[in-house]
Amino acid sequence: MTTAQARTTDSGAFDSLNPATDEVVGTFPIHTAEDVAAAVARAREAAGWWADLGFAGRAERLRRWNGVVTRRANQLAEVVHAETGKPHADAMLEIIPAIAHTAWAAKNARKVLGEQRRSPGLLMFNQAVTVEYQPLGVIGIIGPWNYPVLTPMGSIAYALAAGNAVVYKPSEYTPAVGQWLVDAFAEAVPEQPVFQQVTGFGATGAALCRAGVDKIAFTGSPATGKKIMAACAETLTPVLIEAGGKDALIVDADADVDAAADAAVWGAMSNAGQTCAGIERAYVHERVYDDFVAKVVEKSATVRPGFDADASIGPITMPAQLDIIRRHIADALARGARAVVGGADAVGDRYVQPTVLVDVPEDAEAVREETFGPTLTIAKVHDMDEAIAKANDSKYGLGGSVFSRANGMSLARRLRSGMTSINSVISFVGVPSVPFGGVGDSGFGRIHGPEGLREFGHPKAITRQRFRAPLTLTTFTRTKKVDAQVAKLITLLHGKRR
Repeated sequence: MTTAQARTTDSGAFDSLNPATDEVVGTFPIHTAEDVAAAVARAREAAGWWADLGFAGRAERLRRWNGVVTRRANQLAEVVHAETGKPHADAMLEIIPAIAHTAWAAKNARKVLGEQRRSPGLLMFNQAVTVEYQPLGVIGIIGPWNYPVLTPMGSIAYALAAGNAVVYKPSEYTPAVGQWLVDAFAEAVPEQPVFQQVTGFGATGAALCRAGVDKIAFTGSPATGKKIMAACAETLTPVLIEAGGKDALIVDADADVDAAADAAVWGAMSNAGQTCAGIERAYVHERVYDDFVAKVVEKSATVRPGFDADASIGPITMPAQLDIIRRHIADALARGARAVVGGADAVGDRYVQPTVLVDVPEDAEAVREETFGPTLTIAKVHDMDEAIAKANDSKYGLGGSVFSRANGMSLARRLRSGMTSINSVISFVGVPSVPFGGVGDSGFGRIHGPEGLREFGHPKAITRQRFRAPLTLTTFTRTKKVDAQVAKLITLLHGKRR
C-alpha cells in the first residue's frame, strides 16, 4: 500500500517517504495489537518509577531532555523538513515553542498539581483539607503529521511532567520525527522506558485505544476523533480531542490594514495552509475591505511553494487533501466566487499555489468545511455584528483572530472559539501558560498551561481531622439536640432573607 508518504514493505513494515521527492526517510514496523499491549505493559511498570521521582526528579530529567532537543534542534528540523517537506525555517518555528512548552511544564508542574490547602468551611472547621493531582498512569498519545513536534509535545511534555508514562503513536506520515524525540528522551532518561513509540496505521492507533491506557490524547480530524472516542468507550477510557478548525480573522474599520493583511496571508498560507488553527476565512469591514483585499493580493504574490531553500511553503503532505482543496476551490468558483489570487489551476500534483477567493457564498464548502490548504476566503461585512455572526456560524470553534484598535477585546470575547489573538494570528500557541483547544467539532479538553497539566492527573481530595468537633455529625450516637443546633447554625449562615 502507498499513501504518498507511507508505503508498506514485504516484511510487515512501512517506509516513510519525503512528500516532495518520494525518497525513503526511514522504515518502521507496523506494530500489532500484541506489540502495543506489550509497550503499554512496559510503560505501566515504568510509570511507577517515574511517579516516585516526584516533581523535582521529573523536572530535572525533563530539563535534561529539553537540553538535548535544544542543542540538536537543527538536526531535528532536518528530519521534520525531510518527512513533511516544510521549509527548514518553519520546522524550527515549531521546535522552538515546543522547547518552551517543555520547560514551562517541568517548572510549573509542582505549583499546578502539587498539594494545595483548601478551606474546610464552618461546618467542617475541625478538618484540614488538601487537594493534589495524582498521575493517571499511562497516557496514549496519537499525534498529527502537520506539526509533528509542537502539537504532540503539547501532550507528551505535559503528561510526563504530571508523572505519567507515555506511549506515542505518531502519524504514519511522520514516524521518523517521533522516533527522534523518543531516542533523545532515552538518551536523557535511560533508566526506564517512560516514553515509547509504536508505529503503524489506523489499526495500531485503535489498538492503543484498547490497550488499557488511562487516557488518550488525540489530534486529527473530527471523523477520526469520533472513531477514537468509540474505541475508547469500550473501556471507558477518557479522551482529549483536538480536531481541527475553520478559523476566522475579523478586521474592524479602525484596524491596521497592512498588518492585518500580512497576518492573514501568513495565517492562511504558512505550512501550506496545513495548520489546524490557521486562518481560512476573513470578514472585513466594508470601509477597509478594498484596501485589505489589495494588500492580501500583493503579499500573496510573494508566497512560493517548493522544496528548495528559498521556498515559502512546502508540498501538501496527504494526496487526498489535494482533492479536497481542488474541490473547495471549484465549488466556490461555480457558485460565483472570484479568485483574485490563484484559482482553478492552483492545485498541482504535490503543491498548491496560494489562492484567495472573494464573493464566496457562506454555504460554499470553502467556507463551511476545513480546507487545510493555502487558501483564504474574504467577505465584506457591514459592521462587526455581522462579522461575529458569520464567524460564529460554524461547526468548528478552535481559534481566531481580531484586528481592531478600539474593540479588540470585546470582539475577541464574542468569537466562539477556544482561543483568540488580537492584532496578531496564532500567537496563543507560543504562550505556554494558556490552554490550547476548541469547542464544537474542534474537540474538547485542553493542552498547554495549567489546564493542560491537569488533563493528565486526577484530583485527590484529602481531609484530616485536627480535633474532635463539638457537634459530631458522622455518628449514630448523634442526638436530636445536635441536629437542632446544626439546623439553627445553617439557618443563621444561609437562611437570611434577601
